[in-house]
Amino acid sequence: MAKSPLVITTTDASGARQAAREGMLVIIVDVIDMSTTLESALDAGAYAVLGASPDFTRAPVPVMPEKIGREAGRLAREKNRGIIIVSEPRVGSDEERITRCTKVIKGIESEKGIIEAVIPNIGAETPKLVDMKDRVVVAVTDTGGVAYDAAFVETRQVITGTIARTLHKKGVQPALTAAKRAIEKMTDKERGIAVVAASRNSMEDVLAAQFITNIFLERYDILR
Repeated sequence: MAKSPLVITTTDASGARQAAREGMLVIIVDVIDMSTTLESALDAGAYAVLGASPDFTRAPVPVMPEKIGREAGRLAREKNRGIIIVSEPRVGSDEERITRCTKVIKGIESEKGIIEAVIPNIGAETPKLVDMKDRVVVAVTDTGGVAYDAAFVETRQVITGTIARTLHKKGVQPALTAAKRAIEKMTDKERGIAVVAASRNSMEDVLAAQFITNIFLERYDILR
């Protein structure tokens, strides 16, 4: 029987940063809606998904959205395709969404990336707004995006996961997919996996993070 990796559950951008600093692979769980949106983007064939902080955040940890913008531009060049930015508010104009992510846009433009669309963060239905196949999708959001960004400052070993229904997955499948993705991405360098509820004030995130953690503990041998 294979030995399961060390798995912890933590919360918020500060927990994500600390886990990354301790050499753990980080899973950001923001059920409503950032990580559900990005899981659905992967369902739709996205080449890569990233999270980033908006220009302004009250998080008490460093964030570098411009760095994530540069990473998005670099990844987009690999497929010679464009970039989709998912931003907030959900209800509002493109101009409002763009003004919240100028640092990410600056990073993308520095790498000659092409932004094809800026769309709202609405969860499972998001890929129905625009073609995401082979695109790089960046979710610039207040909770999940900030937590992802805080971890990314310390490590590139950051992914997302959800337990919510996505574009093509339902039931327990989204959570199983998140756990399997983490196991496949782990290397010998990581000392474990940290499942991060993007906000301690969101019961959905906290319960989802605990659920994914339990999957690691109960089904690790099956998922490997």
